[in-house]
Amino acid sequence: MTAASPPLADRLIDRLDAIVPPPAAWLFGLRIWLAMMLALYAAFWLQIESASSAAVCVAILAQPKRGQALSKAGYRFLGTIVGGVVAIVLTGLFNEDRVLLLVSFTVWLGLCVFVAQYLQDTRAYGAMLSGYTVGIIALANIDAPQNTFDAALGRVAAIAIGIVAITFINDALASPSTWRTLRPTLANAFGAARAFVRDALANGDPGDERTAALIRTIAAMRAETSAIGGELDDGRNRASGARSAIAALYVTGAASRGLALACDRIRRPTPAVVEARALCLRAVTGDVTEPGAEQLNRDDARLRDLVEEAIRDPARSLDETMALQRALDLHNAVTFADDGLRALSDGHKPLRDVALPTHRDFPVALRAALRVAIAFGVAAGVFILAGLPQASFALVQVSATAALSSVTPDPKKFAIGVLMGMPLAALFAGIVLFVFLNGNQGFPLLAIAMAPVVFFGCFLSLNPKTFTVGFISLVFTPVLLSPANPQLYDPQTFLMNAYLVVAAAVILFLVVRLVLPISNSQHRFYALEEARRDTADALVGEGGDATTRTSLNADRLFQFSQWNSGSGAVRRASLAHAFALSRLESSAARAHAQMRLLWCAKGLRASIRRGREALARGNAWGLEDAARAMIRAGGREDRETRLRIARAATDLATASQVIQRHGRFFRRLALPSS
Repeated sequence: MTAASPPLADRLIDRLDAIVPPPAAWLFGLRIWLAMMLALYAAFWLQIESASSAAVCVAILAQPKRGQALSKAGYRFLGTIVGGVVAIVLTGLFNEDRVLLLVSFTVWLGLCVFVAQYLQDTRAYGAMLSGYTVGIIALANIDAPQNTFDAALGRVAAIAIGIVAITFINDALASPSTWRTLRPTLANAFGAARAFVRDALANGDPGDERTAALIRTIAAMRAETSAIGGELDDGRNRASGARSAIAALYVTGAASRGLALACDRIRRPTPAVVEARALCLRAVTGDVTEPGAEQLNRDDARLRDLVEEAIRDPARSLDETMALQRALDLHNAVTFADDGLRALSDGHKPLRDVALPTHRDFPVALRAALRVAIAFGVAAGVFILAGLPQASFALVQVSATAALSSVTPDPKKFAIGVLMGMPLAALFAGIVLFVFLNGNQGFPLLAIAMAPVVFFGCFLSLNPKTFTVGFISLVFTPVLLSPANPQLYDPQTFLMNAYLVVAAAVILFLVVRLVLPISNSQHRFYALEEARRDTADALVGEGGDATTRTSLNADRLFQFSQWNSGSGAVRRASLAHAFALSRLESSAARAHAQMRLLWCAKGLRASIRRGREALARGNAWGLEDAARAMIRAGGREDRETRLRIARAATDLATASQVIQRHGRFFRRLALPSS
């Protein structure tokens, strides 16, 4: 018996719900349209030479959340100032030699793209923007260098107008706050991490693939943390709380695996280990608001007592000490995550302010810079040899799109979006200019004609799959339309500009595929090579700040998992090797950091020397011996010293176990092994 199909009216309503954008999308489009028209009207009223730049600025800053727009606006203004100053300097130096001006701009553009690769979020955008801003100012006035200074001032003024307009409209129409939308996402990630811990305590190590999935869930929130600071007076505290919580969630996954592995090596759990597991389980059971800060603090103090008692008792095994220390690490991470989530919610000053470092590979950054420089150089040669009268306009578009592609996660997908969005922008601009306006000069008619274009671009940009198409159509429609007072109607100039922006899109599409392409296997190789160097440094005590290693390695693992491909067995083996390098580097860096703090205790210096030598040689058995010797020598030290001994010994033993299990892989990487 078959189920009856739903009525036709219900099917039509469902279809309309799937097609028609939600109210939030309409409000977003309304805000951007009002801000663009306000910026354009203000630029006309102030008689800015390039009034369209104000509207383009609003289109570039079109973000659905207020904090994202403010953060991007700040770095856009800073990048514009830097680019304007460099444009004036380069024009002053090479105003009589176009070749040297083009070469110097190419070098500057490549340098900015290279720097942007090592930054993240809106800071990377600001660095990249300072590169192609020189092209907008200097190249546009290559035939009239005496106008460069005025063009730079006009550019800065237009950008300032655009920033003020979108900020005013976002505040007036109550644009959604970033911290409000991040809060439930962070709470869900906290819940996923707590479920991960419960599974680890009940069933043992969840494995590399499940850990990678948890890291992907956490890493998705990193970009929004930097956008919170400017939203409220206490935005800095909220941003610090979000960063602290994200870093703590990374540690939660790593510490729960360490606790599960340590417990598996204990045949008969002692009462201390059973109690530690119970305290950790209580910390991750119930709602994300449970058990509460006071209970977490009491349990944390009890876990510290258990760790200290284990160091004072010479009969305790190293595995038991490791289990107790990992339980303390796990509980600390849950405490920081809880505090960070509450700081994001109420704005109180969190327990700590930590950084979330980003993994970057030098070869990838260098190739991105060279790719942009080569693309601009080739395009400049072609356009100049072709004798196009608007070659400078075309070169600006090539430099802008190539630079924008360099800071996107996937330049190839971005190039496809540009290739689709540029003809769409040309079509929209042509319809507005020659159909709706059709020779008229009224600003209200221009505003009405631009409304469908702006709304359509905003709708597309809200969908991750069509974001680039919407972004390009939203930005380049006013570029091609070039609103002016009075408005110019020159079909020949318009068609040539439309042709040039489409040609720039084609050039970008070809460049990202043909010029220094990077495959997934190359990405994996570069990431592993960078991890190998960091691990080698960490083994000899040059691993940098130990407190940020887990976050940095988590970001590296997140990127590695995105590039990981091949059969199931190969993919799992590659992921296991990446996690092994991460564990070895983190444990070595933390062990050296603790041993530096313990050096003042004279009774521990002999065991510290043994630990450092064993790490430098990758001697697995020597690491365990040094950890046991350190514990034996620490029985008479004070409480704080004993707690540091537990941390150092645990990390030494962890490094030993990783080396024993993956020694063959480390030997292939020319790393010390047993």
